[in-house]
Amino acid sequence: MNIWPWVLVLGLAAWAAHWGADRLLTPLKLLRKQWGLTASAGAAFLALVTASPEVAINITSAARDVSDIGLGNLLGSNIISIPLMVTIAYFASRKQFKNNKEHQEHLDKNILALNKRSVSVLSLPYLGIIALVAILTLPKPWRGLQPVDGWIMLAAYAAFLTHAIIKGKEKGKKVEWNKKQVWLSIAGAFAIAVGAFFIVKATENIVSALNISEIVGGLFITGIMTTAPEIFKTWSVVKGGEVTAGTTSVIADNAVTMTVAFFPLALVTTPIEDFELFWVNLAFVGLMPLLYTLFVHQSKELHGFSRWQIFVFDAAYIVYLLVMVFYVLKLF
Repeated sequence: MNIWPWVLVLGLAAWAAHWGADRLLTPLKLLRKQWGLTASAGAAFLALVTASPEVAINITSAARDVSDIGLGNLLGSNIISIPLMVTIAYFASRKQFKNNKEHQEHLDKNILALNKRSVSVLSLPYLGIIALVAILTLPKPWRGLQPVDGWIMLAAYAAFLTHAIIKGKEKGKKVEWNKKQVWLSIAGAFAIAVGAFFIVKATENIVSALNISEIVGGLFITGIMTTAPEIFKTWSVVKGGEVTAGTTSVIADNAVTMTVAFFPLALVTTPIEDFELFWVNLAFVGLMPLLYTLFVHQSKELHGFSRWQIFVFDAAYIVYLLVMVFYVLKLF
């Protein structure tokens, strides 16, 4: 089988799904302003849409009886996303911002500065979500993803979102709605559904042609392809001066992926066929927000990441690839 047409389909489908998510994002941004949510709390709320391609992919994977693709996508996208987006945000923020005199200090000290609320509102609750996934899926008596686990993870996301909104509530603003935004949102929802179907279909054909397992295809094909379009959004938002919003949205997206996108895979009961591969990947899923939480405290005045910490994030992902290649998959 010639895989290149399916590679092209995969790229186009990923673009379509994220185009749809961007269209759905507009009404939620208006609601965020109307309800008076801060950048960190807004990120948790908007993640319902920004992570919708991953959710749709896992729904499609469960429906097509290829849940391992969805499981690989869930793990793979959550491992690469934090180091990738933090690195992109750091370089995007290396410029002067209008009406932000404090940013010059961040430039002088080579820091990607973030609002300190991002830790208590996003990263610590996200670490709690990962710990809950480990408790539900790793012990031998109940190993795997089961329907009851799915309902528990949905409740965990409800708690995550409620906590974020309560911690980040401010005075709301008056906003205006128009019909064009509503129709574009409907078109966006359709694009997400179609894009997700063809992402899964293309991954099925590619893993078959390459003779690799579905979960590995989900980890390194679907997971990376669904994360790649986020590069442009992060670059654009941070370059526009919204550094905290652009950088922390990845944590909120990952929280949705590990809870809402977990649900359809659990509902159809997804067994863990390769336990070693699963626990190693889950460990690295947890390592990335742990580094985020430990590194973000520069001083009492400044919160964010320095240049060497950005390097550690990227090095951690390289270590992950080496562990997968030489220890888990044993390719050499």
